[in-house]
Amino acid sequence: MTLSPELAQWRKALRASLIARRVAASVADHARWSAAIESLLMSGFPVLKDLAMGICWPFQAEFDARPLAVKLLGQGARAALPVVIAKAQPLVFREWFPDCPMTQGAYDLPIPDGTPLVRPTALLVPVVGIGKQGDRLGYGGGFFDRTLAALQPQPLSIALAFELSRVETTDPQPHDILMDFVVTECGIQMTVPGGLQMVTPSECAMYAEALVVRRQLRAFKDAAPSVPA
Repeated sequence: MTLSPELAQWRKALRASLIARRVAASVADHARWSAAIESLLMSGFPVLKDLAMGICWPFQAEFDARPLAVKLLGQGARAALPVVIAKAQPLVFREWFPDCPMTQGAYDLPIPDGTPLVRPTALLVPVVGIGKQGDRLGYGGGFFDRTLAALQPQPLSIALAFELSRVETTDPQPHDILMDFVVTECGIQMTVPGGLQMVTPSECAMYAEALVVRRQLRAFKDAAPSVPA
């Protein structure tokens, strides 16, 4: 996952610019955009109520997924927050719920303290930038790419961004994993060969559930012992 010095510097500058743009958004705009994203997630991803969701504690004016998670917890979902265990290692996730015991983790963000480990079947991934191929720019640690590569079945990955986070490209590398869906205040897009395709919430609900089932079946077949002929 080593980047060339030129690409690393370019991404660092782009990251700083996009974070500054997001932080500068007004409180009213942030609230309006966040409400739209939450509504789209509720209508476009009813499958989440049956899954274990990895969410993130909001950082630097990101979309806050906690209110959505609380609603879905009441419908049967589980929620978990990521925990950094070591540099250049996949994240682990500990179960989160309102009023669960918390401690400080990486980036001084709160993490659950001693709650059960959870293997997420969906990841709600806040992004710094989102490219036209479904490629994402994060904070530079590579944690989510390593996590997506390590988890089986691969979780349903949903990038959460405001429209101001759009870029032409993040210059994705072979190790960068594209998001399955991108949700902004303006709608839902699905990653397809060649780029992103806008879908309605009802179309998204169908595609997302089918993708989860297909990945779970594939993981089951891969794990099943072979039977001698």
